[in-house]
Amino acid sequence: MAEPPPPPCPITGEPAAELLQSIPAKLLYDLWRRGARVEPAPLRRDQGRVNLWRSPCGLAFFDPALPGSPGFYAALYGRVRAHETMAGEAATRGDFRAGAALARPGDAVLDVGCGHGAFAGLLPAGIRYQGLEPHGAPPPGSPPISAETVAAHAARCPGAYDLACAFQVLEHVADPLGMAAAMARCLKPGGRLVLAMPIWPSPHTDFPNNLVNLPPHHLSWWDAGACRALAAALGLEVEQVGPLATYPSQASLHWALRLTPFRTAPGAWVKPYWRWHLAGAAALWLGTKAARWFGLPRGARPLDILLVARKPPPSVPAA
Repeated sequence: MAEPPPPPCPITGEPAAELLQSIPAKLLYDLWRRGARVEPAPLRRDQGRVNLWRSPCGLAFFDPALPGSPGFYAALYGRVRAHETMAGEAATRGDFRAGAALARPGDAVLDVGCGHGAFAGLLPAGIRYQGLEPHGAPPPGSPPISAETVAAHAARCPGAYDLACAFQVLEHVADPLGMAAAMARCLKPGGRLVLAMPIWPSPHTDFPNNLVNLPPHHLSWWDAGACRALAAALGLEVEQVGPLATYPSQASLHWALRLTPFRTAPGAWVKPYWRWHLAGAAALWLGTKAARWFGLPRGARPLDILLVARKPPPSVPAA
């Protein structure tokens, strides 16, 4: 089978440097239907192949980019109670804590893909908070949350925020540069963009057939080079980029990886092996139990990367 032509990197527009794996769409579809019991729309079983590419900047991305439909997220998040779980774990999440540490009383903070607004509870007093969330209405008593897209919000509120944050969001969208650019338009001069995404390689990519890290859920995997390329494309100054230390809510995957007898290899992250399916399901179930009993295992490697980038003030014309 001839290798498909390289698609453009969704950050830089450069042609992809390497085809990492070509995955039959029917395999992805069946994994979601049987493993997670959700319909992975818009992914179809007869769609051909979904290819994983590496960009010259370091980003790994899937092509075609197939972001999950509202129905997919309603079913998946409803099954795992994602927003409720996030609220319960907010105080210990490393990405939330890193973002909250940058906020100062009186700041205006935008939280994109905010769920039920759990991040707001970690912010200091006197913050003006605004969340954006397209998947599910917020419960009574939530902080201010709108279903508005970030692009629409940027058109309505340009230059309005000191911090614009997105925690575990950019990997879900087909156009991460477009979303990040809209967030940057929301920033005041000197304001900061704060992003956390899944890093690769990591336990996410080591665990066989890890649905959480595959389309239509995750469409990209990130490293420091990809983060720096994103900041450069946006004209932002990098203040911090690097792996986030693991935190308690990530313990179950770490235990599952230790309990499964199988590992992926480069170019073989997704395979139609029944032993992978059965061992993975058992390891995830046992990993959840182990996380409750023992917490994070020692030596747990990071799952996420953090980017903090500053919007420079306007340049002053020379006299």
